Amino acid sequence: MSAKTKLPKKRNIKAQKAESLVRQSVPEQPLDSARKRAMEGLRRGVGSGLAMVLVVLLCFVLVMVPEVSATRFIVGGGNKGWTSNVNYTIWAQDKHFYNGDWLFFVYDRNQMNVLEVNQTDYVSCNADHPLHNWTTGAGRDVVPLNVTRHYYFISGNGFCYGGVKIAVKVENPPPPPSAAPLKSKSSALTPAYRSQFVLPAVFAIGAMWDALVRFC
Repeated sequence: MSAKTKLPKKRNIKAQKAESLVRQSVPEQPLDSARKRAMEGLRRGVGSGLAMVLVVLLCFVLVMVPEVSATRFIVGGGNKGWTSNVNYTIWAQDKHFYNGDWLFFVYDRNQMNVLEVNQTDYVSCNADHPLHNWTTGAGRDVVPLNVTRHYYFISGNGFCYGGVKIAVKVENPPPPPSAAPLKSKSSALTPAYRSQFVLPAVFAIGAMWDALVRFC
């Protein structure tokens, strides 16, 4: 009876060894690698989200900053252009030409041209010695006004005597308008207003940037 009772124990030991061999032959996927991949994916997602937020904030700041843009003036207006029977002195008298603006001359290329001359030749319509010939041959000439001074333009071929001439004065752009004076109560609240909105926004941007650097 003792020999018979020992046989099941030997079988159990053999079965346990077989199970252990099977487990060793089939490697299990380690949990650490899966966790690392999950954390890397999370960091990438959070990092890209923070980067997008920073880009949006940067665009918002750029939009809020006042920008001085150049103006392109069509000489004589869009309906007339550079042609005869137009009083360009009246056309230019109510306009302000600033450094960085442009003059756009639209005309018949087979008849007229655009010549920059001095004041004397402008008055006498002398096209023999222009300071610069802006004519390109397409009838669509753009002249940059990049110096603060008087500019004088005429058309040759006799059209200057018919009034195809213009003089403009280029000035520096005006300074940005200053804030209107506020009352005593409003002026007292201005620093508090700035501290409530501007400073927290700066700290928030700094915190998001620090988090972005850590995650990425």
